[in-house]
Amino acid sequence: MGYKLDWGKLLSSERIRNSSASARHRNAFELDYDRIVGSSSVRRLQDKAQVFPLQENDFTRTRLTHSLEVSALAKSLGKAVGLKILDTKIDPTFDATKVEELISLLQTAGLIHDLGNPPFGHYGETVIRQWFADWFDGSHYKKIISNLKKEDIMVDEQMKDFLFFDGNVQNLRIVTKLQMLNDQYGANLTYATLASLIKYPWSSNDADTKPNKKQAKNKYGYYQSEKGLVEAIWKATGLEEGIRHPATFLLEAADDITYICDDIEDGVKKEKIDWEKEFKNIQKEFTGEFYKPLFDRLDKINSTMRDSIPEKMSASVLNFRNAAQGFMLVHAENSFINHYNQIMNGEFGINELLDFDEIKPFIKYLKNIARNSCFNCKEVLTLELIGDKVIKGLLDIFIPAIVEATNIEDTRTYAGKLYSIISPNFKYIAKFDYNKNCEREFSELSLYEKMQLITDYISGMTDSYAVNLYKELTGYKLP
Repeated sequence: MGYKLDWGKLLSSERIRNSSASARHRNAFELDYDRIVGSSSVRRLQDKAQVFPLQENDFTRTRLTHSLEVSALAKSLGKAVGLKILDTKIDPTFDATKVEELISLLQTAGLIHDLGNPPFGHYGETVIRQWFADWFDGSHYKKIISNLKKEDIMVDEQMKDFLFFDGNVQNLRIVTKLQMLNDQYGANLTYATLASLIKYPWSSNDADTKPNKKQAKNKYGYYQSEKGLVEAIWKATGLEEGIRHPATFLLEAADDITYICDDIEDGVKKEKIDWEKEFKNIQKEFTGEFYKPLFDRLDKINSTMRDSIPEKMSASVLNFRNAAQGFMLVHAENSFINHYNQIMNGEFGINELLDFDEIKPFIKYLKNIARNSCFNCKEVLTLELIGDKVIKGLLDIFIPAIVEATNIEDTRTYAGKLYSIISPNFKYIAKFDYNKNCEREFSELSLYEKMQLITDYISGMTDSYAVNLYKELTGYKLP
C-alpha cells in the first residue's frame, strides 16, 4: 500500500545551504554527526544538569553523558526498526540503504536532542517562563512599549516565544543559527535531522490553544523567528504542520528509555534511593507472563553475581537498568511496527510508542521512583533554588539594560559593558537580516530581537558559568 509520507523525502540529505562536503564512506547523517559532535554546544552539555546540578563527582550523569546514551539507544532502536520493516516487507520503498540512513539519523538526533536545555534543566525553563510572565505584566515593560511605534511592539505570537520558552525549541535555533561554523546557517545540518528534532510540529502561537493536545500543554516546536526555516524543512521532507517525522517517535522513545533507568541508577549512587527495597517492590508489583522475560533475564544475571562482589547494590541496579532498557526497546520497536500505517500516514499525532499495552504502568512506576526520591530530595530542591536566583538575577541585569540602550557599542556605559560580555556569534546572528542577507546595526533590531539575543545568551550558559557570572555581576566574586 502507499503511504502519505515517503522515506525518500523523510531522509532528505538537502541542507539549508548547499554543501560541498561529501564522502563515499559516510552518508549525509554521518556527516551531520561528525560536524556537530565536536561543537561547543555539545561540549557545554558536560556542565548542564541531568537530575543533580553542579556535581563535583564524576559518576553522576550530566546532559552530555545522557545525550551520549540516548544517541546509542536511538541508534540501536533505529537498526531494530529498520530491519523489521525490511523483514516484514510492510513498506516496499524502504530498502537497506534507508536502514543505514535511519540509524545514522537517529544517532545524530540523539546526541543533539538536548542542546537547548538552559542552566538547571527543566526547572531553568520554568524560571525563564515565569520571569517573562512577570516582565510582560510589569510597569517597566509597559513603559518601554509606550515609547515604541505600534509596528515595533511585540505581537502576541512573539510574546509566546518567551512565555513558553522551551529547551527543545531552543535546540532548533542553536543548530540552525547560533552554533556557527562558517556562516549564519549554524551547523547546516540536513533537513531530515532538523525535522526529527521537532517534537511538537506547530508554532508557539498554538502552544496553549492546540486542540486535543492535553498531553502537550504549552508545548510547541518552533519560535516565530524560525517559521520560514520550518516551512523549508517541511517542504524538503514532505511533512506539514501537525505531523511528526517518524524518526521523532523513535528518538522520544530512546530518550524516555534512557532517563527512566539512568535517573534511578544515579539516585542509588547518590544514596537517595534504597534499591534493595525498591527492587523488591518492583518484583511484587509486576508479575505475570508479560514481565516474565524481564525478570527471568534478571534472575539469570543475578544468579551469577558473587556474594562477595563489592558495591553489590550498584551492580544490581546496573543489571536492572540494562535489562529494563532492553525490555522497553523491544516494546518500542514492536509498537512502531504495529502503528506503522498510522505513523506513515500522519495519523499517530504525538502519541508515544511506549504509551500502549502493559508496559505503560511499568514505565510510570519507574518514573515515580526517581521523581519521589531524586527530584524532590533536599539537595536537588536547594540547588534549584540557587538556579532560580541566578537565572532571574541575570535576566534582571541584562534585559532592561540591553533593550533600552541607545549606544550599545560604548563600553563606558553600563549597557555597553554588559553587551561586550555576550558571545560575538550570538550578536552576529541577532543583527543578521535573513531577508536582505546582510548585517544590521544594533539600533535597527526590534524589541523581540533584542530580547531573543539575551535569552539565547542566558539559556545557552552552563550551570557553573551562570552561577559564576551572576556572582561576578552582583559583586559576590571578583573576575
